[in-house]
Amino acid sequence: MEPTLDVLLPAGRPPLPPDPSESSLLEMYASPPVRWVRANMVATLDGGATGADGRSGSINGAADHRVFDVLRSLADVILVGAGTARAERYRGPRTPEALLPARRASGLADHPPLAVVTRRGDLPGALLDDEPRPWVFTVPDAPFLGHLRAHLPKDHLHLHPGGVDPRRVLDTLADAGLVHVLCEGGPRLLADLVAADALDELCLTQTPAVVGGDATRVVHGGPWTDPVRTARPAHLLHADGVLIGRWVLRRD
Repeated sequence: MEPTLDVLLPAGRPPLPPDPSESSLLEMYASPPVRWVRANMVATLDGGATGADGRSGSINGAADHRVFDVLRSLADVILVGAGTARAERYRGPRTPEALLPARRASGLADHPPLAVVTRRGDLPGALLDDEPRPWVFTVPDAPFLGHLRAHLPKDHLHLHPGGVDPRRVLDTLADAGLVHVLCEGGPRLLADLVAADALDELCLTQTPAVVGGDATRVVHGGPWTDPVRTARPAHLLHADGVLIGRWVLRRD
């Protein structure tokens, strides 16, 4: 059973009981009417972005899943790194039936497409052939470029010499009318977005777990930010020890 979400911030708002239409959460997470890049990540108390199995699915739960579905239902496109797509066994996103009316009222297609960033191009054929057809961004010397070309329409495969440029990725998606981007990781892709100063918002779920090990952080492998990026809280939710925050990084 889905949990009720306590609203810690803004103060004074009533709890959010389970609601198939998620009207209150849709309102709280609505994106501004401009190009907007948000990330949705989960972390343990000791900062791990995954459990010992290398998957974020092993450290999240029902409270996080309510927000996960809402964020996906608001997105024009879901951006993800190839490693995360493989580890989490991604396929074409499917919007829950109860959230379809809100997408349709906003003029969106029923299901948002994926956009995948990959250095090698070794993505499952089932993902590449799924509907809606994904966008893929890679490099001209990707070892599996022929595999990508065999599965994708030409306009959905984009090559970036010298390395995939996150700002070019976002520009390409925006030119196709996909201006509200939801990044679901992994940590290296998120680090690239931060380094490019292209991340407007971070939605972060903190689970009451300690995993130890050598798990990566939610932003991992990129350069130190200089100056440090600061964020302001938009809201903070709680259920069963799980904290679900929405943090705005965009300065304007």
